[in-house]
Amino acid sequence: MDAWIWSVRLTKTRSVAATACRAGHVKVNGERAKPAQQVRAGDEVRLFHAGRERIVVVRRPVTKRVGPPVAAECFIDNSPPPPTPVEAAVVGIRDRGTGRPTKRDRREIEGLRGRP
Repeated sequence: MDAWIWSVRLTKTRSVAATACRAGHVKVNGERAKPAQQVRAGDEVRLFHAGRERIVVVRRPVTKRVGPPVAAECFIDNSPPPPTPVEAAVVGIRDRGTGRPTKRDRREIEGLRGRP
């Protein structure tokens, strides 16, 4: 599993892929995947990496790292589009050095988000 994720360039290194598998961030057909698990054509792989979820369907398994054009042919990408910079900025960004939000600040933030 970790070798396939790395081979098709979903992660930058194989150790990052193996760490994601061990942490439970990789699921194959809805089940947690181990780094040594085999991948078959037709498997749905969900990978949560770099702040977004990637949902891919395996077209063909590969064991060695391949170039980007060949890697794109090895899976079908069903991932939701990445958030735009405007959507990503909606998350509250505090000024540097202001410290933790106070209880009052937290209540105001939750009020802005529409939570009681």
